[in-house]
Amino acid sequence: MTTADFAPGRPVVFRHATVLTMDDSHRLLTDADVLISGERIAAVGQRLAVPDAAVEIDATGGILMPGMIDTHRHMWQTAMRGYGADWTLTQYFVWNYLQWGKSFRPSDIYAGDLLSAIEAIDAGVTTSVDWSHNLHTIDHAEAAADALASVPGRFVLAFGNIQAAPWEWSAAPEFREFVSRRFSGGNDMLGFQMAFDVPPASPDFPEKAAFEVARDLGVPVTTHAGVWKVTTDEGIRLMHEHGFMDERTIYVHAASLSADSYHRIAATGGSASLSTESEQSAGQGYPPTWKLREYGIGVSLSMDTSVWWSADLFSAMRATLSADRAREHLEAHNLDDTVTHHKLRAEQVVEWATRGGAKALGMDSLIGSLEPGKKADVVLIKNDASPVMFPMLNPYGHVVFQAQRGDVHTVVVNGRVVKHDHKLVGSDLARARTAVENTVEYLKGVLGPQAWDEGMHPEIPEIRVLENPYTYTYGDQAGPGA
Repeated sequence: MTTADFAPGRPVVFRHATVLTMDDSHRLLTDADVLISGERIAAVGQRLAVPDAAVEIDATGGILMPGMIDTHRHMWQTAMRGYGADWTLTQYFVWNYLQWGKSFRPSDIYAGDLLSAIEAIDAGVTTSVDWSHNLHTIDHAEAAADALASVPGRFVLAFGNIQAAPWEWSAAPEFREFVSRRFSGGNDMLGFQMAFDVPPASPDFPEKAAFEVARDLGVPVTTHAGVWKVTTDEGIRLMHEHGFMDERTIYVHAASLSADSYHRIAATGGSASLSTESEQSAGQGYPPTWKLREYGIGVSLSMDTSVWWSADLFSAMRATLSADRAREHLEAHNLDDTVTHHKLRAEQVVEWATRGGAKALGMDSLIGSLEPGKKADVVLIKNDASPVMFPMLNPYGHVVFQAQRGDVHTVVVNGRVVKHDHKLVGSDLARARTAVENTVEYLKGVLGPQAWDEGMHPEIPEIRVLENPYTYTYGDQAGPGA
């Protein structure tokens, strides 16, 4: 099967799959087919009759599921993939906010976004929110939008600027002109949000002006919330008291919040975007899944940034389920008790990685499940060369704990096949490689060899080695180990 077989408009049918529909009843179908016609899913069922022109993809032994949705990723940072593997959150802030982040040119934003966007669809993430908080000129914003538009995935540009206050950059006429020009057509392939945070020490609430711009433009706000000692309950209180919390607001991390803040989020219908690997490693707070379930807050998953972690939601699902269960065990052990039944199940985490993201983005009527009439964002997990693909006894558990990005066989976005037989279709990876190589070479030159190396390898604090506890004295005589 070649690229020519996937001509625009030609129907595609997946045959003999295990289908995770993720519809309201979570129907799980075996030996089932999914027919795609144009941009939409035409039918789901067994032994479907299809048009003669339909191209058939054998999904035997595979899992067919909705495309995964990442609701928070700083895609521009992919140009620095893995650079901050040993960073704390403080070091991340210093590097990006105070030091070298401001050195990024529009071409560097483009390079990071381009590579990240291609990486997303390769991993079966059909929709990604680009939490693009380094757009310190409109040229940078144009570069980000251009990069996302050049890749056959579904994206949301969340406009932010860490180099200026949100009430400043959102008030600029050129910002409004950019939004009007690039995002006024109702294109569900490239959406728009405003991305900014409410710091803890702002009783006069200067962010009010930025929220008013978002309301005037009719666009949602995504904000880092519950980040330990950075964005706190005070920010949630100010947002709520000024009427800026609603069902379209996404609270990223939501890890270090009080019961009062969770109540406010739940009461206004907002949702949380969890980046579990980030919360565990960077220190925003313990991944709050058990709290979000307690308050009935909607959950979606995200990967934060490839400057630390990967950009595939298999990692997010696995880490999230493991973190929730670790917390349940810890809480039980502190009470001298034992967990005998898990509360959070693999099926629920798959829901968060798909339908949860669609709901958070207000796109549940379009994507997030495999149902006739919905947009055809579909992922086939199948790898006949892998010993891990069989036996497949629990499909939800298989997706969460067994599968990985290398098992993504076919990806369809908006009815278009963008990956097949483990190979990308319609993405220029060579162009992305060249762009990122140019960015890395440029940044190395700006920083210089010493700063480049020091940034990647932050010093390890001095560790005081405690006295050997087996060295002791008994009375006047030295004991064992003396």
